Formats: sequence, C-alpha cells, structure tokens
Amino acid sequence: MHVLDDPAWNALTGPHAALAAGDDRARRYPPDMSPFASVADRGSDADWARLAALVGPGTTLGVFASAAPEGWEEVAGYDCYQYVFEGAALPEAPPLGDDARLVLLGEADVAEALDLVERTKPGPFLPRTIDFGGYHGVRVGDRLAAMAGQRMRPDGWCEVSAVCSDPEWRGRGFAAAVMLAVMRGILDRGERPFLHVETVNERAIAVYERLGFTRRARMNVLVCRTAA
Repeated sequence: MHVLDDPAWNALTGPHAALAAGDDRARRYPPDMSPFASVADRGSDADWARLAALVGPGTTLGVFASAAPEGWEEVAGYDCYQYVFEGAALPEAPPLGDDARLVLLGEADVAEALDLVERTKPGPFLPRTIDFGGYHGVRVGDRLAAMAGQRMRPDGWCEVSAVCSDPEWRGRGFAAAVMLAVMRGILDRGERPFLHVETVNERAIAVYERLGFTRRARMNVLVCRTAA
C-alpha cells in the first residue's frame, strides 16, 4: 500500500507519532488539533473497537474509510480526490497588489482564522490546528483575506490544508499565493505536497491543477461517531 492510502495512520505512526494518542493498533490526533484518527487494519472490527475505547463514547472523528466501522454512526461523508504535487519547480506566485501582503500566521491569528474558516468551510480547523505550523495568510489592511497551512505528514509527504479565501477578495489569486508559500516550505524540507478536495469543488480543483497538482486517487472521508 502507498503511504497516502491512509495518510492519517501513516502520519500518526510516522512523523507525527509524538502528537498521537493511542497504541500500535489505534491512534488519533489531539482533539483540539485535528479530528482525524485511524487504525492499523481498517478491515479489522477489533481495531476499530480499540479506537472507540481510546476516544470514549459519543466522540466524533474523521477517518479514511469506505463505510462506518461496526457499531459507529456515520455523521457525514465526503467524496474526495487526493491530489499530489510531483513537479520539478513551483509556478510563479501571482502578484498580490499594493493593498495586500503575505504573512506567516501564528497563535495570535487563531481567532481570525477560525472566523474565516467558519465563513468559508474549507474543512476542519480547530484552536490548535495552527500548531501543525507552516500557516500563511494574505492580509488586506488589517483583515485576514486568505490562508492555507499544513496538516498530516506521512513519510515523505505533507498535506496542504485549510485553503480558503474571503469571498470579498476571491479572484485575486490569494489562495494560490498562500498555497505556494505552504508548498515551498514543504519542498524545502524534502517532502512532497498533497491535498484532498471534494469531487464537486470544481473551482478549487481548477486552482490546484494550475499549480501543478495531479490527481492520484479517489478517497472517501467519513465523519463518524462512536456509540454513546
């Protein structure tokens, strides 16, 4: 199997092992950092039961799975493409304009980032997601207009995540600018960027393909809840 077939498990047992709670059969990220979790054998009811025991009753998680585990409730499902960047060089970043600037985001920016995510719905971003590092934003004046960062890191790869732009400034290339900044940091570490996007999100797919991403696989991402 390719490490990207289950990026959560391969990150939690690889470069992100220090962040993981669990054991050699079931692991999860800190609940205020990422909702993702996984198990050693996704076909094993025993491993899913072990994860349920780890997180406790009534806990909602994100998993890469084709169906909800035995005894779990499926809350939502997302049909996604997994894209990878394997190019030799990054394309040139678009000009931002005199009123905008690229910034590195940190803890002081979390409240604004959470507000932007709430309005644009790019996927999960939690109070400690910023701790994954590598988050970049575009500010127009004092306002956060766009952002992107990194998340799961299976060996040799790093996920580009939380890509979003305020609707007021869409069409100015801000999403591409922040993505390229994130991708540059990943490549400088000797890793390769990858990402996930819903199959129906044609606007985002067009941006990613212009940046040099190619489609690798179709992935099913489920939001599941353990029994109460």
